Amino acid sequence: MDLSHRFSKQELALLYEEVLYTIWHRLGKPEHHHVADSQELYAYVQKAFGMDAEEHSIIMQQVKELESPIFCLKATVKEAKGILGKDVSGFSDPYCLLGIETKSQDPVHTDHKKRMKAVVKDLIPEDQIHRTQVISQTLSPVWDETFILEFEDVETASFHLDMWDSDMVESVRHKLGELTDLHGLKRIFKDARKDKGQDDFLGNVVLRLKDLHCWDDRWYQLEPRTETYPNRGQCHLQFLLTHKKRATTSSRTQPSYTVHRHLLQQLVSYEILQHQAGSISWDGELSRHASTVLYLHATQKDLSDFHQVMAQWLAYSKLYQSLEFNSNCLLHQITSIEYQWVQERLRPEQKAELAESFQSLLTYGISLVRRYRIIFPLSVPRSTERLQSLLRVLVQMCKMKAFHELCVLSPDLPQMVSTALKSGTTEWFHMEKQHLKPMVKSMEENGKALSRLLLEVIGDLQQCQKIWNKFFISTLKLNLFSIAYLELESLVAEHVQEQLREVDSSMSKPTAESLFQLYMNLQELYRMKNFLPKRDGPLALSNFHQWFKEAVPQWLQKAYTIALERAQRAIQMDQLTPFGEHNKHSTSTVDLSTCYAQIVKTWQQLNWPDPEEAFMIMVKLVEDMCKIALMYCRLIKERAEALSLSEQNEGEAANRLCIVVNNIKQLRLLILKLPSQLDWVQLVERTEAVIDQQQIQHTLHNQLDSAVSCLDHEVRDVVQALATKLEKGIARHIQELSSSNDTREPEDSIIPLMKFLESELQYLNEHLVQENFKSLLTLLWHHTLSVLSAAAGQQVPSTQCYKKLHCALKSLELCFYAEGCGLPLETLHAAAFLSLESHLALCSSTSRKLIQKYFSNRIQQQLDTSSEKYGAVTIKALYRPSEQKLRVEVLNAVNLIPLDSNAVLGRRGRREGADICTPPGSSDPFVQLTLEPRHQFPEVVARTTQCKRNELHPLFDEAFDFLIPPEKCRQEGACLLLTVFDYDTLGANDLEGEAFFPLCHLPGLDADEDQADTGRVPQTRLPLTHPKPSGDEILRLLESRKGDKEAQAFVKLRKQRAKQSKERE
Repeated sequence: MDLSHRFSKQELALLYEEVLYTIWHRLGKPEHHHVADSQELYAYVQKAFGMDAEEHSIIMQQVKELESPIFCLKATVKEAKGILGKDVSGFSDPYCLLGIETKSQDPVHTDHKKRMKAVVKDLIPEDQIHRTQVISQTLSPVWDETFILEFEDVETASFHLDMWDSDMVESVRHKLGELTDLHGLKRIFKDARKDKGQDDFLGNVVLRLKDLHCWDDRWYQLEPRTETYPNRGQCHLQFLLTHKKRATTSSRTQPSYTVHRHLLQQLVSYEILQHQAGSISWDGELSRHASTVLYLHATQKDLSDFHQVMAQWLAYSKLYQSLEFNSNCLLHQITSIEYQWVQERLRPEQKAELAESFQSLLTYGISLVRRYRIIFPLSVPRSTERLQSLLRVLVQMCKMKAFHELCVLSPDLPQMVSTALKSGTTEWFHMEKQHLKPMVKSMEENGKALSRLLLEVIGDLQQCQKIWNKFFISTLKLNLFSIAYLELESLVAEHVQEQLREVDSSMSKPTAESLFQLYMNLQELYRMKNFLPKRDGPLALSNFHQWFKEAVPQWLQKAYTIALERAQRAIQMDQLTPFGEHNKHSTSTVDLSTCYAQIVKTWQQLNWPDPEEAFMIMVKLVEDMCKIALMYCRLIKERAEALSLSEQNEGEAANRLCIVVNNIKQLRLLILKLPSQLDWVQLVERTEAVIDQQQIQHTLHNQLDSAVSCLDHEVRDVVQALATKLEKGIARHIQELSSSNDTREPEDSIIPLMKFLESELQYLNEHLVQENFKSLLTLLWHHTLSVLSAAAGQQVPSTQCYKKLHCALKSLELCFYAEGCGLPLETLHAAAFLSLESHLALCSSTSRKLIQKYFSNRIQQQLDTSSEKYGAVTIKALYRPSEQKLRVEVLNAVNLIPLDSNAVLGRRGRREGADICTPPGSSDPFVQLTLEPRHQFPEVVARTTQCKRNELHPLFDEAFDFLIPPEKCRQEGACLLLTVFDYDTLGANDLEGEAFFPLCHLPGLDADEDQADTGRVPQTRLPLTHPKPSGDEILRLLESRKGDKEAQAFVKLRKQRAKQSKERE
């Protein structure tokens, strides 16, 4: 963004001429914190003004051709202290003579024994000598007189000041009258020898102008004429190096402070944009270059501190209205103007300009406050600080003496801000309303749009109350939340009522649902009134619930329908088994409890204000919950009968009836908790003035008592059905299990067996001593293992069958262990059990699980191998989580077995293109890299290294990248398979060996950040192995699964490898 457009091109050129002229005619020794190099300043202002090289060169040449200004030293003789007393009284009548000596002369003459007595009188023309007033009878005179001394060349000019004691002609009688001591008498005799009226020399100060800063203010030692009185006191001098008659157009046609303000505005805007380009907020600190240029210009133009501060205020306050920077920068100018304010020092046009700047910033600041939601969004960092700073600036500005004296009508700032906040809140509401206006005009869509609008309003008020309010209270004593809430609730009430005029009792269900959400949002908005400091009269939302009376029946019916349907679905899904270890009821009671909780929540959400209508709503809700309870009892018994008929198992039927009893008892507890959950006590208190207590007892409590009585009757009916003890044997159950339909889940298939055992063992435990019971358990356990082993031996190769048997074995193990109360683990885990468990686990696994197990076994076999008889391969592997990339570097292989023997060479010699010179006892190795198991990495293709001719110790140094998610690397059996082949041109490649690198051990897999590089990853040396030709149980199992194509393909590949294996049985 280029701010130069704020000045016309001609104005900018004239201003640029002014700043170049300032640097070109620079005076004074640079301050330590300023830029000394003028070329740096030229480069800076060229960028700040956006001048290209040609424009800069043209204007620079014009500046050099302009007439030089008159150089001036503005010297102020402030005071002196510790001077010599030359009069009889012991005091002096000091005055100073000062001027500029233009000859080249060193002011310090260390080689001269005697100094020139009348330095100023002798060296400087009389018309160029300036004289202060005579201060009578003092050793600490105060003059505070300022003189303008012109000079031509700062390099050769020197400032001279002589201090003299004025000696007027007095009578001896008068002098004797002033005599106080012997020293005074000596002074009388000395004066008698002097010429009449001759002044006494008190000391002098000589300074080279080139040693002065643009502005200096310090005490200088008064130098003596002789060494008689070396300590002659000090003189306080203030210097300012300025210009007169500057030749620039701006200096000739505009007031100095106006030019300075324009220069300040241009440089500050550049500084701000430089910070914004670096995404940094400007804090008001100018760069050294800008500070130097502005300092030089202000001193050369002899601008007072007050006019400089005023120029800063005018520039900063104007820039704040167009550029983004911290308004804290304005506080310094406000404080400085307030401290130095003297109205008479300003010309009328300056007063008008300052007054206009106050009004302009006030108007702009109020506009920002009005739109604070948009201008200071909380999503932007430091927005709260920016708004707080703006409020401080406005408050401090309106408190200024200058503001009250210059602005005709002093505004009531809190009232202005309050009005702006109200109008801004209204504008924001209408903007949000328009933004959320539905595309399709229907009651349902209007309801949804209103709900969304209410959420925005509530969110805004929460921000007002929690974040913004404290800033307005601390600075303006304004309660923003109160202003915004009263404005918004009135707008919301008017808008909602307008939209709900078309609502009637025949509304659709979707419309009713959208209105319920709207009702809850209005409730939340209305509850926020509690944060108001005080309220006079009712709010517009006081009776908002009446707007929704037509929708209440729909809401209650919807709550009942949802609860009823959920309860019915829960019963249909209920298998009537305990859903937890310590629970004796089934899953449907959990769903039923959730249904009741949802109805209770509906009552709480309604929170209907009218007590009589609230009572009717409660009656309807209790009636609905009692109906659901009775429906549950009927359906859960029907569900138990249906499950028993489908399985024809008397033991299970009895157990299900026990679950039904437990469920109904649980439901009874839920019903009895309703009075406390629905807070009937509070309802009675609210309705005691309009409803008789007997009516409440007759209606609500009788409803509840009737429902509980029905539940008790249902429990008695179910308990009467539990009459028969079931008698079935373990062998029969296992036989039924092994011959059951494969489509059933294993867990479902073993339910009859486990239910039977639970019933029988509980009976035996109650009627046998513990020792005999344990012996019986031992016999039963061994018998069970025998039956299961026999059943497993008779099975056809079906995974589902083995799954059932394996599931049965594990379930029986838990049953007989009985959490430590049954058989000990040493007895249970006999050799027969371990063998059977291992066999069934393998047989019941899926083909993919078997393949994963196969690779896990090969990895373990490789770890157990200490020999490298087939050689070894060295790799480096690193996983980068951020890229989900596996990087593998195949470094080398060593000690490979030679597969190109003499016999092989003869066979290869006949192949087209074979190398006849291949020496015997070598190979042409290359490495194939695959990620296994293949079903885990179906999209990852195999990669191969280059073939190394005639090498048994090949050096590959090749890197490969694989894109794989980290969770795949942690799967069982996941590995990088490195297969080393001997390359054959025509025939099949010969197997040198296989190596397996488990992916779960990948460096970097579990790291939070990527490792820097693979250079620090250790090398991994993997021994090459050959598969055993036969005897692998997993491969035999996979081979037996003829219908599984994936299993057959895997077995075929492993058989091919086994044929090439050098291993022997």
